[in-house]
Amino acid sequence: MQLDLNLLIALDALLEEGSVTAAAARLHVSAPAMSRTLGRIRRATGDQILVRTGRTMTPTPRALALRARVHELVHQAAELLTPDTGVDLAGLARTFILKWHDALAAVAGPPLLGALRAEAPGVRLRFLAEAATDARDPRRGDIDLEAGAGAPSSPEFRHRIVGHDRLVLAVRPDHPLADGPFTVADYAAAEHLTVSRRGRLRDPIDDALETDGLTRRVVAATPTVATALRFVSGYDYVVAVPELTSRPLLRDLGLRTRPLPVAMPEIPLYLSWHRRYDNDPAHAWLREHAATALRAATT
Repeated sequence: MQLDLNLLIALDALLEEGSVTAAAARLHVSAPAMSRTLGRIRRATGDQILVRTGRTMTPTPRALALRARVHELVHQAAELLTPDTGVDLAGLARTFILKWHDALAAVAGPPLLGALRAEAPGVRLRFLAEAATDARDPRRGDIDLEAGAGAPSSPEFRHRIVGHDRLVLAVRPDHPLADGPFTVADYAAAEHLTVSRRGRLRDPIDDALETDGLTRRVVAATPTVATALRFVSGYDYVVAVPELTSRPLLRDLGLRTRPLPVAMPEIPLYLSWHRRYDNDPAHAWLREHAATALRAATT
C-alpha cells in the first residue's frame, strides 16, 4: 500500500477543527478538495472519521482514539523536516578537529578555545599540524575547519577570507641587518631559512630575487614558523614570516622585524570547511568564533 503522508496532516486538521470547511481554511485548500481528502481518509482507515449530526460533524470513536496519536505524528514530522537553526550550547559535548597553520593556531587558538568554552563548556578542540602527508581527509569529515594561506581547490569545500597578513624579515637584535638601511643585495647575501612543512629550500622570494639577478643562500628548511624563529633567536640567520600572526612569538623571543627589500603580495587567510557542514548549527557557531579569532589576529 502506498502511503500519502499528506493525509495525516489533513486528518489532524479535520480532527482539530471538527469541520471540513474550517479544516480547508486552515490548510489553505478549497472545501470540495477537503471533502475529497476526507473520502480518501475514510477509505484508508475503513472508518467514517467524522459523521454529520445536524449542522455539525462529530468524530467517531475511532477518530477520538486516533486524534492524539495523529497530532503527535504530525508534530514530529514538522520537527524532522524543519531546518535546525538552534543549538543547545550549554549541553553541547562535541570535539572539533582543526587543521591550522602553526602560526595561526598559536595566535588565534587560545582566544578561540576560551570563547568557545565560555559558551559551551563541553566542547573540545583538536589542533592538527599541517603535515606533509596526512591520512585525515576533510572529505570524510575527519577535519572540521582548515585555516591557512591556501584556498581549497575542490568544489566540495566552502571558504571565506578572514584576513590578510604580510611577510616581514625576522632577525635577532644583534644581526647585521637588524638596524640601519640595507640593500636587496645585502639581504640576499645573508644566511636564510625557509618555512616549509615539506622541507622545501625554495619559495616565491627566490623568484622575486631572481628578477633582480640575485640568488639568496638558504641554509635550512624548517617545518614551522616557531621552529624557524627559534633558529633565528640564537644565530645570524634570517627568515621571512607572516608579521601579524607571528607577533606573539616575535615578542616572546625578543626578535626584530624589518621590511622585506623585495615586493611580495599580501597573504590571504582562508577558513575552509566541507559543504556538508553548511547547515550544521554547531559548526556554524564554531565558524563564526573561528573567524572572529582569526580576524583579531590579523589586525
